[in-house]
Amino acid sequence: MELLRLLLRNALRHKLRSVLTVLGVSIAVMAFALLRTVVTAWHAGVDASAANRLITRHAISFVFPLPLAYKNRIEQVPGVERVTYAVWFSGVYIDKNQFFARLAVDSETFFDLYPEFVIDKEQFEAFRRERNACVIGIDLVRRYNLKIGDIMNVEGDAFPGQWEFVVRAIYRPRDQTVDPANMLFHYNYVQERVRQEMPQRSGLVGWYIERISKSANPADVSEAVDGLFENSHAETKTETERAFQQNFLSSASAVITAMNVMSFVIIGIILLVVGNTMIMSARERTHEYAVLKALGFSWPQLFFLIAGESFILSLAGSALGLLVTFPAVQGFRSALPKGWFPIFYIKPETIVFGCAAGLFVGLAASIIPMRRILNTRIVEGLRHVG
Repeated sequence: MELLRLLLRNALRHKLRSVLTVLGVSIAVMAFALLRTVVTAWHAGVDASAANRLITRHAISFVFPLPLAYKNRIEQVPGVERVTYAVWFSGVYIDKNQFFARLAVDSETFFDLYPEFVIDKEQFEAFRRERNACVIGIDLVRRYNLKIGDIMNVEGDAFPGQWEFVVRAIYRPRDQTVDPANMLFHYNYVQERVRQEMPQRSGLVGWYIERISKSANPADVSEAVDGLFENSHAETKTETERAFQQNFLSSASAVITAMNVMSFVIIGIILLVVGNTMIMSARERTHEYAVLKALGFSWPQLFFLIAGESFILSLAGSALGLLVTFPAVQGFRSALPKGWFPIFYIKPETIVFGCAAGLFVGLAASIIPMRRILNTRIVEGLRHVG
């Protein structure tokens, strides 16, 4: 008990220095958690990928369409249980700063392959019955104050003209890794106008999604699908959904890697801040520690005093930093243009890393001063003037 009281007195002896150290650690921890959250948001699509889904796109580039006639042939491939397709519609809702995914999908099959979009059964039936109906994510409902029956007017770009969609269903994500900000509507509704106004683009889709059986090998199924259209005018590239999502991250891989590295460099900065404080503290108290050694204090007791003070400062800073991280992340998300990071939340792993960093720094920062105190002879310590 007396050791604990002495420990607390040592930690608060230089109040200003202790407060500044705690603030420095908390700012570094907050920066670490924020960077980790941004990296998590970049990889959210990869994390949400299903192991039993494959994506088939044009072999040259994702931007080139594929014939709708491919669907029936893909369904015959062994191991394929279900096939659907989608088209990136793009367009402008309100203004160009309002970004979210707008997809024309096969309403009969798409939602079977994406059970993570949780929709009320009655709402879904209403959506299926109405040709210009749409399904929107709960995030769009909150962002634009929408409700069932509201009209969403979209100005087409890839598909020119004014498009009017009626909100008939709202989906909720099954978990935090699912994008809550998609707008989905009938492919057939889009095709009706395309056949009249742009006949050259009729009967084309953006990409196919296949659900494969549990026993099927994704690589074998992918090879079989691509083999169907080898040497055709529209060859395909089939890959797992995870690989497909990772292709979108490849262009920004250098930036993501840099942010990932910087998040861990910040741990080193925390170590330097606390380590500097502990070295200064141990040097000032060399005479005191020499007295304690002369009185018979063992090295575990001295370690408790030095490491304990380091732990108190680093853990207090870590706790404060993690506490501030939550409003900081929300503020950062609010400041970003809408739609940049539809999935933006602090993963539990980030909190665990922050706590572990506090424990690691508390221990590591006490090693140098502890070694110095133990190696200093009692007589030299008593002569020291701090």
